[in-house]
Amino acid sequence: MAFSLHCSTQIRPHSSIFQFKSSGAPRRIAVVRCETSEPSSGGSSKLEVGSPVIVVEAPTMIKTADSISCLRVNSGLVKPGDVGRVVSRKPKDVWAVRLAIGTYLIDGKYFKPLVLED
Repeated sequence: MAFSLHCSTQIRPHSSIFQFKSSGAPRRIAVVRCETSEPSSGGSSKLEVGSPVIVVEAPTMIKTADSISCLRVNSGLVKPGDVGRVVSRKPKDVWAVRLAIGTYLIDGKYFKPLVLED
């Protein structure tokens, strides 16, 4: 069984890489570089921790971002137009957003980045 690894770019010495060692008689080291395939955009549409966001649609269910979370029907607590800040990112495009009434886990389809003009 043959194994080949092709790299089209040169790996710099101080880049983040992973090294895997095999336990066979001949010691072989495979170097794998992990990077995203999406083009990096310099626009303000990219969300990151601390980014201001605005709710564009009220979610039907809301879940608190506490260690003991509470899932309940949104009875007008989170409304369109509410402004908050991203606290952290969770799997599957769910974000912890700090609003004036507390911190909630909100799906990314319910808010958008807030563009602040100077």
